[in-house]
Amino acid sequence: MQLIRGTLDLIVLKVLSWGPLHGFDIADRISTRFGGELILEEGALYQSLRRMEERGWLTGEWGVSDNNRRARFYKLTPQGRQQLRTETTSWERYSAALTRLLRAT
Repeated sequence: MQLIRGTLDLIVLKVLSWGPLHGFDIADRISTRFGGELILEEGALYQSLRRMEERGWLTGEWGVSDNNRRARFYKLTPQGRQQLRTETTSWERYSAALTRLLRAT
């Protein structure tokens, strides 16, 4: 299933709320948590990470991954945690409204 436009940032912010990760691990966690149901394009993930870093929602730091490769690890900033709360609230309202619409007779 393709990601709904505008949800990638929310999903990445949520995954990073569990702790710092590098890009490959972020993609892996998304795939694992959603049972492989969501299709995540690698290019879109890295664009999202760069955009969120520019906005001050994430910080990135170079380090070494579990398989001894150089990787950029991302973690949420206080602004990122606030953005996660804001986007979560917005998504919950949107989802509830859409559910009411779909259940209407």
